[in-house]
Amino acid sequence: MTGTRTTRSLRTAVAVRTAAAALAVGAALGLAACGPDDPAPSGASDAGGTAPPAASDGGGEQALPQPDTSSIPEIVAEVNGEQITREEFVPVYEAQFQQAAMQQQTTGQAVDEATLQQQVADQLVDNRLLQQAAADSGIEATEADIDATLDQIAQQNGLGSGDEVVQTLAQQGVSEEQVREDAATQYELTTYVTQEGGITEPTEEELRGQYDDLVAQQEQSGADASQVPPFEEVREQLAQQALTQQQNEAATTLAAELREQGDVTILF
Repeated sequence: MTGTRTTRSLRTAVAVRTAAAALAVGAALGLAACGPDDPAPSGASDAGGTAPPAASDGGGEQALPQPDTSSIPEIVAEVNGEQITREEFVPVYEAQFQQAAMQQQTTGQAVDEATLQQQVADQLVDNRLLQQAAADSGIEATEADIDATLDQIAQQNGLGSGDEVVQTLAQQGVSEEQVREDAATQYELTTYVTQEGGITEPTEEELRGQYDDLVAQQEQSGADASQVPPFEEVREQLAQQALTQQQNEAATTLAAELREQGDVTILF
């Protein structure tokens, strides 16, 4: 599962997305996979009517349904004169469709493909706007920046090094060139959002407050609060979570501003 999760993370290249799509920078700095707020809509498929039930894989479990990408145009969107192509769109859409399908497997509802396609298109448009703004600001990843980003991806996905990330993705058919390109984009977008969004390190008091909230949630849920690890063991995770939240909010605001100022057309 680690390889699949890492592949989805890198190939979506959504370092910065709208909050509705679980925008992930910071703790998921390694081109994170979708989070709990990711779209999991229900209803008819974009082919019309109700999606057919998932076929059994022969082992007693139902296989996940496959997305219908037949209606996706060759040019999905135009952003300030730059095109977002079907080739870019489909891997992102397929990854998010599969996650939505897994989330909805227990309900038996079909994924609303039309809604999900629109959400993915919006994500990619926002990414492109932020990428353009980062380039205009003179932000450009060096080879060292890319290596550091890949090492961070490795750490977050339980791998030993950036080289292992490259090797894992190579097994899934993703070239090293593409992996490094995605990592460069990750670095540039995150750097831009951090600079323009006024991101600050959380204070010790804020982190202690987060920890107290975590303990309180455990108690309210009826769980044994003593099972929560000591503060020092989770401090780094809490700090990263706080940074991620700031970056998510900043990215959402910046992307909205850039969209207002820019020339954006989604072609479906």
